[in-house]
Amino acid sequence: MLRICFTSDDIARTRIAPAPDPLWELVMSLHMLRPQPGDLLFRHWRRTIGPAIRQAGLGERLRLLLALTPTVGYFPDFLNPYAAIHGLEPGLEAVRSTPKTAIHHDLQHLAQSRPLPRGARLLATGDPRTLTELTDTMRTCYSLTITPYQRTIDSAVSQDRQIRTTALCTGGVEGLLASLRPVMYWNSGQLCLPTHPRDQEVHLDGRGLLLIPSYFCLTGPVTLFDPDLPPVLVYPVAKPPDALPIGQRPPGALSALIGATRAAILETLAAHPTTTTDLARRIGASAATASEHTTILRQAGLITSDRDRNRKLHSPTALGLALLNANDRT
Repeated sequence: MLRICFTSDDIARTRIAPAPDPLWELVMSLHMLRPQPGDLLFRHWRRTIGPAIRQAGLGERLRLLLALTPTVGYFPDFLNPYAAIHGLEPGLEAVRSTPKTAIHHDLQHLAQSRPLPRGARLLATGDPRTLTELTDTMRTCYSLTITPYQRTIDSAVSQDRQIRTTALCTGGVEGLLASLRPVMYWNSGQLCLPTHPRDQEVHLDGRGLLLIPSYFCLTGPVTLFDPDLPPVLVYPVAKPPDALPIGQRPPGALSALIGATRAAILETLAAHPTTTTDLARRIGASAATASEHTTILRQAGLITSDRDRNRKLHSPTALGLALLNANDRT
């Protein structure tokens, strides 16, 4: 059992992540690429993504990334930096900037439980080229495993946040923590995770706890191994019986017509008007890249951009929605 111990300062500093953490979702999705015992939720997603991953031709780079994210037991903390809460690119930059000593320590710990491929040796030295190749592979995998399904993921996480926010409004932070049953329960200043594989006690020491709702988290809550890192707790959100249904497949004909990223942007904007910054986070791109794509889509008459006080919100035009509907029919 894992017990997370709170002080009054920790109660005051506990919060919920504003959106899915892209790198936690990526690591959890890499777990789901490999069938889990009793897992039927992601079977259609796995059948769709498997060929796309193979066609990407990632080879040894993918083998290294999968070796770093085993489905059972420890995986390196440096793959999930706190900066990723601000988006995919800040998270990948934080991975590339990880101190050599931290990478070496994490890989040394991982090597105690399983053999690692040759690329791990260079990675353990903090080799810049190997780190760049690793984050490039992570970005490619994110575009294949997460981006096409972002609308479904965001919707499920948003619904979970509403549940937690209601619990917070009616019962304070203790009510929020109590609402996380049955995967964990609140008891006398401790958040207890009975199914956690390690018997461990974590003291927050006034730092608070960041709760991160996750779509691809399946078997139970996950936290970082190093207790000195900013405390986070990743927990599963409710999912329909057939997670990531056929309707949320990677855009086909539309992707071929306007490109996968622009198709994903249209899909995202169809859910609700979005700023460039938020759009960049949702599609896993930089703000500059998102701005460039929205400019092209606006010039093509597929989206409009309207000022709302100090924000500019993008939304699809009738033509953009017609393209999305035609793509769904095909």
